[in-house]
Amino acid sequence: MKHFSIEELCRSETAQKQGINNLPADDVRAALTDLINFVLDPAREALGIPITVNSGFRSPELNQRVGGARNSQHLRGEAADITCADNERLFNFIRDRLEFDQLINEQNLSWIHVSYRKGKNRKQVLSL
Repeated sequence: MKHFSIEELCRSETAQKQGINNLPADDVRAALTDLINFVLDPAREALGIPITVNSGFRSPELNQRVGGARNSQHLRGEAADITCADNERLFNFIRDRLEFDQLINEQNLSWIHVSYRKGKNRKQVLSL
Protein backbone atom coordinates (compact mmCIF):
# COMPACT_ATOMS: atom_id res chain seq x y z
CA MET A 1 0.00 0.00 0.00
CA LYS A 2 1.89 2.95 -1.34
CA HIS A 3 -0.51 5.90 -1.55
CA PHE A 4 -3.47 4.91 0.64
CA SER A 5 -3.95 3.47 4.11
CA ILE A 6 -6.61 1.41 5.85
CA GLU A 7 -7.09 4.30 8.30
CA GLU A 8 -7.77 6.70 5.42
CA LEU A 9 -10.46 4.40 4.06
CA CYS A 10 -12.11 4.18 7.50
CA ARG A 11 -12.03 7.89 8.30
CA SER A 12 -15.48 9.45 8.57
CA GLU A 13 -16.47 12.89 9.74
CA THR A 14 -19.97 11.58 10.53
CA ALA A 15 -18.58 8.72 12.63
CA GLN A 16 -16.28 11.10 14.45
CA LYS A 17 -18.99 13.67 15.19
CA GLN A 18 -21.53 11.05 16.29
CA GLY A 19 -19.17 8.79 18.24
CA ILE A 20 -19.66 5.81 15.92
CA ASN A 21 -17.06 3.03 16.01
CA ASN A 22 -15.90 2.65 12.43
CA LEU A 23 -13.06 0.17 12.97
CA PRO A 24 -13.03 -2.76 10.52
CA ALA A 25 -12.82 -6.45 11.40
CA ASP A 26 -9.92 -8.47 9.97
CA ASP A 27 -11.87 -9.72 6.93
CA VAL A 28 -12.88 -6.15 6.11
CA ARG A 29 -9.25 -5.01 6.47
CA ALA A 30 -8.28 -7.69 3.94
CA ALA A 31 -10.91 -6.42 1.49
CA LEU A 32 -9.76 -2.81 1.98
CA THR A 33 -6.17 -3.91 1.34
CA ASP A 34 -7.26 -5.52 -1.95
CA LEU A 35 -9.17 -2.38 -2.96
CA ILE A 36 -6.06 -0.30 -2.30
CA ASN A 37 -3.61 -2.70 -3.97
CA PHE A 38 -5.66 -3.50 -7.08
CA VAL A 39 -7.53 -0.23 -7.76
CA LEU A 40 -6.62 2.85 -5.74
CA ASP A 41 -2.82 2.64 -5.68
CA PRO A 42 -2.53 1.62 -9.37
CA ALA A 43 -4.83 4.49 -10.41
CA ARG A 44 -2.87 7.02 -8.35
CA GLU A 45 0.44 5.69 -9.63
CA ALA A 46 -0.61 5.75 -13.29
CA LEU A 47 -2.38 9.11 -13.29
CA GLY A 48 0.14 10.91 -11.10
CA ILE A 49 -2.51 13.06 -9.41
CA PRO A 50 -3.91 12.93 -5.87
CA ILE A 51 -7.09 10.92 -5.35
CA THR A 52 -9.33 11.74 -2.39
CA VAL A 53 -11.38 9.05 -0.64
CA ASN A 54 -14.71 10.62 0.34
CA SER A 55 -16.13 7.41 1.77
CA GLY A 56 -14.62 3.96 2.23
CA PHE A 57 -15.51 1.41 4.88
CA ARG A 58 -18.76 2.02 6.75
CA SER A 59 -19.80 0.14 9.87
CA PRO A 60 -23.48 -0.88 9.86
CA GLU A 61 -24.36 2.02 12.17
CA LEU A 62 -22.46 4.55 10.05
CA ASN A 63 -23.94 3.18 6.84
CA GLN A 64 -27.44 3.59 8.28
CA ARG A 65 -26.71 7.15 9.46
CA VAL A 66 -25.46 8.26 6.04
CA GLY A 67 -28.36 6.59 4.19
CA GLY A 68 -26.27 3.88 2.52
CA ALA A 69 -27.85 0.88 0.83
CA ARG A 70 -28.51 -2.11 3.11
CA ASN A 71 -26.28 -4.34 1.02
CA SER A 72 -23.64 -1.67 0.30
CA GLN A 73 -20.18 -2.93 -0.55
CA HIS A 74 -18.88 -0.19 1.76
CA LEU A 75 -20.02 -2.44 4.65
CA ARG A 76 -17.58 -5.17 3.54
CA GLY A 77 -14.66 -2.85 2.78
CA GLU A 78 -15.01 -3.53 -0.93
CA ALA A 79 -15.92 0.01 -2.07
CA ALA A 80 -14.77 3.61 -2.02
CA ASP A 81 -16.23 6.87 -3.29
CA ILE A 82 -13.38 8.87 -4.77
CA THR A 83 -12.61 12.16 -6.51
CA CYS A 84 -9.63 13.87 -8.09
CA ALA A 85 -8.85 16.91 -10.24
CA ASP A 86 -10.00 15.01 -13.35
CA ASN A 87 -12.78 12.56 -12.48
CA GLU A 88 -13.45 11.73 -16.12
CA ARG A 89 -9.84 10.67 -16.67
CA LEU A 90 -9.90 8.64 -13.44
CA PHE A 91 -13.18 6.94 -14.38
CA ASN A 92 -11.94 6.07 -17.88
CA PHE A 93 -8.62 4.76 -16.58
CA ILE A 94 -10.28 2.44 -14.07
CA ARG A 95 -12.85 1.29 -16.66
CA ASP A 96 -10.28 0.61 -19.37
CA ARG A 97 -7.25 -0.64 -17.45
CA LEU A 98 -8.10 -2.06 -14.03
CA GLU A 99 -10.00 -4.99 -12.56
CA PHE A 100 -13.09 -3.86 -10.59
CA ASP A 101 -16.51 -5.08 -9.55
CA GLN A 102 -18.58 -1.91 -9.98
CA LEU A 103 -17.64 1.48 -11.35
CA ILE A 104 -20.33 4.11 -10.98
CA ASN A 105 -20.38 7.60 -12.46
CA GLU A 106 -22.19 9.42 -9.66
CA GLN A 107 -24.08 12.60 -10.55
CA ASN A 108 -22.29 13.43 -13.79
CA LEU A 109 -18.87 12.53 -12.38
CA SER A 110 -19.27 14.58 -9.20
CA TRP A 111 -17.62 11.52 -7.64
CA ILE A 112 -16.83 7.93 -8.58
CA HIS A 113 -17.91 4.81 -6.73
CA VAL A 114 -15.54 1.91 -7.31
CA SER A 115 -15.58 -1.56 -5.78
CA TYR A 116 -13.36 -4.61 -5.91
CA ARG A 117 -14.18 -8.20 -4.91
CA LYS A 118 -11.25 -10.58 -5.09
CA GLY A 119 -12.02 -13.23 -7.71
CA LYS A 120 -15.64 -12.10 -8.16
CA ASN A 121 -15.45 -8.91 -10.21
CA ARG A 122 -18.30 -8.21 -12.64
CA LYS A 123 -16.76 -5.16 -14.42
CA GLN A 124 -20.17 -3.49 -14.14
CA VAL A 125 -20.21 0.16 -15.30
CA LEU A 126 -23.16 2.36 -14.30
CA SER A 127 -24.20 6.01 -14.27
CA LEU A 128 -26.47 7.40 -11.56
